[in-house]
Amino acid sequence: MSDHSSLFGTYMRIPLRFERGEGVWLITEDGDRYLDFATGIAVSSLGHSHPHLVAALKDQADKLWHLSNIYEIPEQTRLADRLTEATFADRVFFTNSGAEALECAIKTARRYHFHKGQPDRYGIITIEGAFHGRTLATIAAGGQAKYLEGFGPKAAGFHQVPFGDFDALRAAIDDNSAAILIEPLQGEGGIRQIPKQWLQDIRALCDEHGLLLILDEVQSGVGRTGKLFAHEWAGITPDIMAIAKGIGGGFPLGACLATEDAASGMTVATHGTTFGGNPLAMAVGNAVLDVVLEDGFLQNIRDVGLIFTQGLASIADRYPDVVEEIRGTGLMLGIKCKCPNSALQVAMRDQHLLGVPAGDNVVRLLPPLTITAEEARMGLEKIDAAAAIVSANLAKQA
Repeated sequence: MSDHSSLFGTYMRIPLRFERGEGVWLITEDGDRYLDFATGIAVSSLGHSHPHLVAALKDQADKLWHLSNIYEIPEQTRLADRLTEATFADRVFFTNSGAEALECAIKTARRYHFHKGQPDRYGIITIEGAFHGRTLATIAAGGQAKYLEGFGPKAAGFHQVPFGDFDALRAAIDDNSAAILIEPLQGEGGIRQIPKQWLQDIRALCDEHGLLLILDEVQSGVGRTGKLFAHEWAGITPDIMAIAKGIGGGFPLGACLATEDAASGMTVATHGTTFGGNPLAMAVGNAVLDVVLEDGFLQNIRDVGLIFTQGLASIADRYPDVVEEIRGTGLMLGIKCKCPNSALQVAMRDQHLLGVPAGDNVVRLLPPLTITAEEARMGLEKIDAAAAIVSANLAKQA
């Protein structure tokens, strides 16, 4: 393989070339099999080559791929109706990605206040350590210097407060504030969970000050935590929510969901998309929901998630020099490392297990939602073996 690539140099790629996938497994060109607890960063929610998704895509591919949104798209209406029936929302706008779903959410919140005669209310309050995407608006919303550097002035109207500091959040509200934007469970930030009480207090704070609550459930949604959406654990509802990743099962698909009132400013020609909501994406999105909404599916995620948390707690007890803390819920889990997280990541890969690095020195585990108890235990054995190797290496260096 040539050292030269015509691609942008924005990724430090791992030298693995996968040819196909089967359920929880990825298979390289050489036939090596890897347990995939990365799933394209929580995207391949039903694993690889899921027969129902494959059939839905093939069937639609024979009919119609793309239409402009200037025409009726029946499967789009059907998916929107199913999403609103299953959630707090009354309205849905389909996008191609999480970043676009967040852009739509931000625009919806700002347009809401404009529509209500308060155009100066455009400020969005966010949490430090958040990740909301790679567009100019969403890197400003995330506020992390490493993503902002070199891209010109930070887009105006975003204010970050420290994680877990409710007083700072309250103090950040002023006459220009339009919304609070948070991830119920931070993914890139290191599987950092917003406590249930804090989510409830933020909902009350938004109601008190006439702010909209925007939830970023791009990574935590569509069953990942064992509820259809992570905010359900706290018994609250947002006004606007961005989703993506898992809803497409590997096909590029996102959506912005909103209440009737929150979406009231998004009238004809205020927003649009060329590819969003096309027939191919809608066929796959509906197929994903067919599976995720089946009786017992979410309960199985909770059951297998418990196997993981118990197994990971045991690994943490045995290797306290490697593991500092186990984080997360359902099948959105994180291992906060005492050693560099890259050491555990590489050791896991040597055991033919794939994870995902995250902030705060964490290795994320994001297996397919279809994973079985047996496959979970197989993964735990590989993590245990990897931790043992890292621990032995640390002992040698001491």
